Amino acid sequence: MIELEGVPELVDPVMVAAFEGWNDAGDAASTAVAHLDKEWKGEVFAALDAEDYYDFQVNRPTVFLEGGVRKITWPTTRLSVVRVGGDKPRDLVLVRGIEPSMRWRSFCNEILGFAHELGVELVVVLGALLGDTPHTRPVPVSGVTSDPDLARTMDLEETKYEGPTGIVGILQEACTHAGVPAVSLWAAVPHYVSQPPNPKATLALLNRLEDLIGLRIPLGDLAEDARAWQVGVDQLAAEDSEVAEYVQSLEEARDTAELPEATGEAIAREFERYLRRRDGGGPPQPGGHATDGGDASPYLRESPGGDRTRPPKPQTRPDTETDTETDTEPGPGTGSGPGPESGEESSGESGPADSSED
Repeated sequence: MIELEGVPELVDPVMVAAFEGWNDAGDAASTAVAHLDKEWKGEVFAALDAEDYYDFQVNRPTVFLEGGVRKITWPTTRLSVVRVGGDKPRDLVLVRGIEPSMRWRSFCNEILGFAHELGVELVVVLGALLGDTPHTRPVPVSGVTSDPDLARTMDLEETKYEGPTGIVGILQEACTHAGVPAVSLWAAVPHYVSQPPNPKATLALLNRLEDLIGLRIPLGDLAEDARAWQVGVDQLAAEDSEVAEYVQSLEEARDTAELPEATGEAIAREFERYLRRRDGGGPPQPGGHATDGGDASPYLRESPGGDRTRPPKPQTRPDTETDTETDTEPGPGTGSGPGPESGEESSGESGPADSSED
């Protein structure tokens, strides 16, 4: 029995989770949850026992000094709560940690225990994968679920994925079996520039989350960071003719695939987001259209104000093989297909040449 002390009664709570590791290419998903925690000043109310779930030779503790006293931070998963006001308040339970090394079923059961005690109505798990997507285009974000009814009412894809999975897939299935509505949002990160951070992918996840749960999310400096990131990658790609040619081929493939999607509905979604940010109104309620998270405006090729650190040079050559999930439903506009749980086929920790990780 989980007893929560000091946690206020929550209003229509949604649990949003992300885990570092295999399901977090470019650290895009974990950074998105960290952003929510920072912007809404989340208060940590629980931490899972690291001894139960982590191999400390894989995820090592760190030592630090505080007031001259040595202390240790153990790798773990923490839960915090944020109170979101406004005309239609809705609270969030944020789950942020590292993919566990062991006892995944017990790990998910413990997370679900907190969800039950807090009255969570929906669980949204964020993930990011490496894909054949150009950095110059809006980031594809796929929304998937195992629940056919939820897929229909929230305009999501029903997962058909079969293959190796990570903690994101396990937690989603645990929620389904427990009768808790659960959704996974996957951002596709360009495999040729996979090093973290990737603020553009983080921004796309937050935009899609905003549409899904009906909350206006403060974005802070993320739009500016996304522009700076893209300008930096543009410059690096221009310095290597092979990379530039490869990016152009990805752009052509993406534009050809998405040509039928340039519909009035897509334009309407972008206009709705513009109005929300201009007027400060709330986004559509769940059950509306789930967008691809790709605002065009934050990604224009214009020089950002101030000096920015450029991202590292892409490590993957254009002729490097990348994994393509042909048996899954492809995500919007990506050749590698961030379909339902196909994000578990990739990692922010390894390049695309390693087919076991991407």
